[in-house]
Amino acid sequence: MADFSTLNDLKVAGKRVLVRVDFNCPIQDGKVSDDTRIRAAMPTLRKLLDNGAALVLMSHLGRPKGKRNLEFSLAPVADRLREVLAKPVTLAPDCIGAETEALSAALQPGQVLLLENLRFHPEEEANEAGFAAQLAKHGEIYVNDAFGTAHRAHASTHGVAKLLPAAAGLLMEAELTHLGELLSAPQSPFV
Repeated sequence: MADFSTLNDLKVAGKRVLVRVDFNCPIQDGKVSDDTRIRAAMPTLRKLLDNGAALVLMSHLGRPKGKRNLEFSLAPVADRLREVLAKPVTLAPDCIGAETEALSAALQPGQVLLLENLRFHPEEEANEAGFAAQLAKHGEIYVNDAFGTAHRAHASTHGVAKLLPAAAGLLMEAELTHLGELLSAPQSPFV
């Protein structure tokens, strides 16, 4: 596989790092019923925080079909993330807009902001350049740790990566490394 940048290639101290995570978790009765995806992102998030970054996290949840639908709000995810991370997490009212930009601009090292559901905007799945540019305003560096969504050319996975210095998170790095080994030097038998 092609070479790619990783967290080890980044200097994140004092920077706002925009992280694409996959927090598309099942929700039951207003609570996350399986936090596997949140826990899978913890090594990347902790490494960035330990190295002095402020984090702006972005994810989708479900299929709200490009419309704001509170059934698909990331509020339950923010609640569970606070517990797992054991630190405050602010949920932005949206993923773009002046109010959300002010929240991200005010972040200090060690603080975490979770943007509201990316798929409340049809421009996310359309990989609309202007939407990607609005998302990119939230960070100085981009980290993709959402392997499960990386195959989609969406604004948060493809568009933003063209606008900011970009690297793979630890989860993404592990997946790409293992996949690369399987493709370049598979052990026989291999199906």
